Amino acid sequence: MLNIGLLGYGFAGATFHAPLIGHSGRTAVSAIASSQAEAAAQAWPEARIVADLDALLADGALDCIVIATPNDTHFEFARRTLAAGKHVVVDKPVTLSAEEARILARTAADSKLLLAPFHNRRWDGDFRTVQALIASGRLGQITHFESHFDRFRPAVRQRWRENALNGGGLLYDLGPHLVDQALTLFGAPQSVNATIGAYREQAKAEDYVHLQLGYADKQVVLHASALSALEAPRFTIHGRRGSYLKTGLDSQEDQLKAGLRPGQPGWAKNPPGLIREVEGELDLRGELATLDGAYVEFYRALAASIQDGVPFPVTADAAVSVAEILELARQSAMEGRRLPYAATGW
Repeated sequence: MLNIGLLGYGFAGATFHAPLIGHSGRTAVSAIASSQAEAAAQAWPEARIVADLDALLADGALDCIVIATPNDTHFEFARRTLAAGKHVVVDKPVTLSAEEARILARTAADSKLLLAPFHNRRWDGDFRTVQALIASGRLGQITHFESHFDRFRPAVRQRWRENALNGGGLLYDLGPHLVDQALTLFGAPQSVNATIGAYREQAKAEDYVHLQLGYADKQVVLHASALSALEAPRFTIHGRRGSYLKTGLDSQEDQLKAGLRPGQPGWAKNPPGLIREVEGELDLRGELATLDGAYVEFYRALAASIQDGVPFPVTADAAVSVAEILELARQSAMEGRRLPYAATGW
């Protein structure tokens, strides 16, 4: 087993990381550092409960540290973890600035350590289906791709995720997933245009994000809102030979919240999407089955990378690229104009 230390046992640590680590078959929740020590100990009695990151870094039995703390702490905690010679998984966003992401990427490369962004939604069932559909060419050349994370949460809750001072707000909460999925499918765009707003009463951070990534042959629209009482399609894809629509979010987050675990009956099942394919006189319409979700594969891939030398699918480059796009999106929204994008690397 790959022995993992978990820093933070709030929503992300308790709902996502610990269950996935504990059920991957290759990783173990060996130690947890959290202010919620009693809850962590009750849920994971085999794990050592320690005081803080220093205690995790001093534990020679740990191979990797998972950073599942507020967004504004990610950079410093990840930097210290790499400096201590340990591999690190960082929840999204890896950092709040592109330059911080570049620093972590360089540090990890120089130290021959793994910096793994937790872009778990590459393993959403619907996104896996979209990847396979686009690769198959059934829709022809894609001309329009639209991806939504819409919810209806009109009341502002008192938590760090809704406070801009802690790196809260939808741009850094759901934006990393939206951008990473788009970059995974299509590579780097040529331009970024964004509208960002805070429309709920007493909102302290943005609750509306609308990004347009410009490519030579397509437009990519990425959207997140906390004020969507009626459900828009999760994915809308139009190509020269057809279209695809999928409603509903991947089931894994709600299942994890409800206590369901990978491998149990019904795990990661999702309803089908709709597809229409047109070529000449051929006009086919119907349902397209959705692949099962597979978040647990993130941690299986982590073990395979650290223990077996298999390349990890979510690279440090991805963390840098996502940070650059989000940074440019904020600038675009502030200036009210489309901005060119050229990846700078690290």
